[in-house]
Amino acid sequence: MSPVRSALFLFALAIGSAAGPASAQDDPVPSSCIAMAEALPNVVYANFTPTLAQVAGKGEVTITYVGHSTYTIDTPGGVRVATDYSGRYAIDPMPRVATMNKAHSGHFTISPDPAIEHPLPGWGDGTSPAKHRLVVDDIYIRNVPTDIRRFDTMEKDGNSIFVFEVAGLCIGHLGHLHHDLTDAHYAAIGRLDVLMVPVDGGMTQSLTNMSGIAGRLYSSVILPMHRHSTPIGEFIGLMGEGFATDFRASRSLTVSLTTLPRRPTIVVLQGV
Repeated sequence: MSPVRSALFLFALAIGSAAGPASAQDDPVPSSCIAMAEALPNVVYANFTPTLAQVAGKGEVTITYVGHSTYTIDTPGGVRVATDYSGRYAIDPMPRVATMNKAHSGHFTISPDPAIEHPLPGWGDGTSPAKHRLVVDDIYIRNVPTDIRRFDTMEKDGNSIFVFEVAGLCIGHLGHLHHDLTDAHYAAIGRLDVLMVPVDGGMTQSLTNMSGIAGRLYSSVILPMHRHSTPIGEFIGLMGEGFATDFRASRSLTVSLTTLPRRPTIVVLQGV
């Protein structure tokens, strides 16, 4: 095992040990985003408050582009989450939750800031995939494992699509997605009102493949990320006339269940 992979493995084990085993709840949190109605087992409650139910469908969520594949999500209850957190970007205040993927060092850190209460690695321990079912105040966070490309082979369960359920919204981050999604993946993801999608054109997948995935998910808001030098117009063109485009002069977007655009819209925030 290489030093990097060894460090990642030890980090995943350390996070799992710190969090402890997932405990089954008498009343597991139902996912409003999953199309097939089924109970979610092994939900870990990080805060035993009833705010999740109280604020469902209420309040505004602010999403801010930080850089690369990192967005912050600020909930109505004051919880901040950072996606594909690497520690490379200054985030103030620090997030309480940081999701990560291990494609390369721009998507994770093996030494997250101690101020982050819940660092969530999107990869497994080598024997089983990562499984996160976490409630922090008014946000519910879960993951859908996918495989990741390592040179000429695919490493099983090396990436996670993270889904954030807050204020009635379903927000998804595809991570460093390296392959098409199966029907089982789409069923596990469920409805996504906001989708964060990599548009690098090849390091993850081709723009044709990514636009096909984004088109099938058909989210109300699509937030490109992981762009590098790829002209954003290529992705927009492949999405077709069914999707509007909104270029913002700000790095932030504030959205609620009642203010989602009627027509699916690709929102390009400043810096993307």
